[in-house]
Amino acid sequence: MRPHESSPLTQFQDLGLAAPLLKALAAEGYSTPTPIQAQAIPPVLEGRDLIGLAQTGTGKTAAFALPILQRLSADRRHAGARAARCLVLAPTRELAAQIADSFRVYGKFIGLSTAVVFGGASMGKQVQALSRGVDVLVATPGRLLDLVEQRACRLDAVEILVLDEADHMMDLGFIVPLKRIVKLVPQKRQTLFFSATMPDPIADLAQQFLHEPVRVAVTPVSSTAQRVEQVVIHVEGQKKQDLLHDLLKDPAINRALVFTRTKHGADRVVARLADAGVPAEALHGNKSQGQRERALDAFKKGRARLLVATEIAARGIDVEQVSHVINFDLPDVPEQYVHRIGRTARAGSGGQAISFCAPDERICLRDIERLIKQEVPVLAHALSLPAPKPGDRLPPKAPRGRQQQPQRRGQSAHGKPHGDHREPHHRDARGHDAQHRDGGDQRRDRKGNAIWSNDGRGRSDARPPARRRYPG
Repeated sequence: MRPHESSPLTQFQDLGLAAPLLKALAAEGYSTPTPIQAQAIPPVLEGRDLIGLAQTGTGKTAAFALPILQRLSADRRHAGARAARCLVLAPTRELAAQIADSFRVYGKFIGLSTAVVFGGASMGKQVQALSRGVDVLVATPGRLLDLVEQRACRLDAVEILVLDEADHMMDLGFIVPLKRIVKLVPQKRQTLFFSATMPDPIADLAQQFLHEPVRVAVTPVSSTAQRVEQVVIHVEGQKKQDLLHDLLKDPAINRALVFTRTKHGADRVVARLADAGVPAEALHGNKSQGQRERALDAFKKGRARLLVATEIAARGIDVEQVSHVINFDLPDVPEQYVHRIGRTARAGSGGQAISFCAPDERICLRDIERLIKQEVPVLAHALSLPAPKPGDRLPPKAPRGRQQQPQRRGQSAHGKPHGDHREPHHRDARGHDAQHRDGGDQRRDRKGNAIWSNDGRGRSDARPPARRRYPG
């Protein structure tokens, strides 16, 4: 794996891009490439395999979209019915839609076709879009395999394969589907692999998929955005909502992205904000595609002051002028903290990241500070707890996906009604996310097979699990 030396190229025309692409960039007001674009575009234009290490907000979509469009337009050919010449895989619907939009914007003077497929949308329309074949197909792995199994999509004409947000795909349990997809595309191809981090499983995956790749890396994951002012407020978990309401009295928080650990947590925060007259929208996996698009549109256009999202749903969100990122719950994975706060202070503007830290989240805070190699300054507030001292013993971390709540009458120590205990988060044998669905309790028969009970037992929002073989 060869590192690619950075060059002094400072303008897009220096990168060897064709006139139609430069015209599209000028129409969008872009003239200077970001570091990842300056380093990645030349080797991709040469047809080399590439590993790009870059965190969110660095312009990596253009780093692969621009040279791909140029390569496809230089050798125009028809992919054939139900096929695509370039396949881009993304972990979430929002990111897939965003990538497809970028291909259309940058390629509007070239005349190449682009389609996007993901779960939660009409499969019939997606089948129709693929029927005559396309130049660029952007897809989530699960829906792509569904279409392949229905013989609505062929992968034998793929010339360029792109894996974006590879580390997040691993987090979502997409490793097995990815390996299936790679077996279906031709061995002779160009492969581009983008990831914010490179843990061992991702490095092994890259070694399997790529051939003598060029490696480019910008903005190490441990270096947080320089223009982001970071603070942490130590607070009891039960007082986080009150703390959020009090902070929102500051008019400087005009467009904030709020992160919660769970889907129901996001809904609770939005419901209480609505009761207080604060316009906010929730974004998470339980929302339909239409609901997600409307929530994101309301946030982008300023109708919603806050967008409350889970980590998975927020991946790929690209909204300009986000004034604040608020970590209502600290992430279990410290790298996710870097991704979260990177959604503010974009395009040269400033921003602030405010984190709420309950006593059982202090281990998470310690791990974050170790990753970013600095202490997050403590902000005192009327509702805050005293900051822990260096020698204080850290309390145990609460189980993932749940906040420690005071025990109520008729509830277990975990805050659940008696008889509604759930097992911890785990992954199934195929590597898929097997966390328990909302509104159902999972048990196992004598052979160890999962049995779903959807009686809800005290829950008003019970629903059966979606019948899908693959996530996405």
